[in-house]
Amino acid sequence: MAIPAVVALLGGVLAAVWKPSLRARSLIQHFAAGVVLAALAVELLPEIEREHAPTWVLIGSFALGSFFMYGIKLWTLRLEHAALRSGATSGAGSGLLLATFIDVATDGFIIGAGFAAGGQTGTILALGLSVELLFLGLALASNATSGRRIIALSGALGVAVLVFAVLGSTLLTGASHAVLGGTLAFSAAALLYLVTEELLIEAHEVEEEPISTLVLFGGFLAFWSIQLIGR
Repeated sequence: MAIPAVVALLGGVLAAVWKPSLRARSLIQHFAAGVVLAALAVELLPEIEREHAPTWVLIGSFALGSFFMYGIKLWTLRLEHAALRSGATSGAGSGLLLATFIDVATDGFIIGAGFAAGGQTGTILALGLSVELLFLGLALASNATSGRRIIALSGALGVAVLVFAVLGSTLLTGASHAVLGGTLAFSAAALLYLVTEELLIEAHEVEEEPISTLVLFGGFLAFWSIQLIGR
């Protein structure tokens, strides 16, 4: 569970000394999207099936996760518009930081749910979401002006993901198949949102190059290879 927390901090340290170009950020986002898609397709969805939770629980939980992430999106857009109207730098306001922490806390709880499910699910999800947290640390370089502030924020994000991973694992260990399957279905919606509404949308803010497609598939293959080797 500590892997994503350490990676988040390392991302902040790297961002303090290197500000990636828009092209480099886009490629990182494509790679991260491929990794998260692989985590969803290769590990999380098969684990949901293994839990044998009632169908209506899975459908309802996925729908609830979809509406939850949609609410986060609407809230974040509202905060961004408010920041622009007030002349604040995008992403620098406390409200946007709070939204970021909620997103990271959700990721941590997903990891905890994976560990509660047993097997390799927790470890695989931790590795996959670590790529997202590494990018998040690099993304702070475009919004924060102080190297120390970037590192402090990344460290705080790392602590948040670790705390909620432990919390999720503690609460869900020994839970019924319905509860655990429902939580994982909720998590699947959150990961799908992460790929389609965050990583890829932000990656396409710059003109996409043909190699971006290969980087996306490279991220998927890298994660899948780790899962296959770990069998």
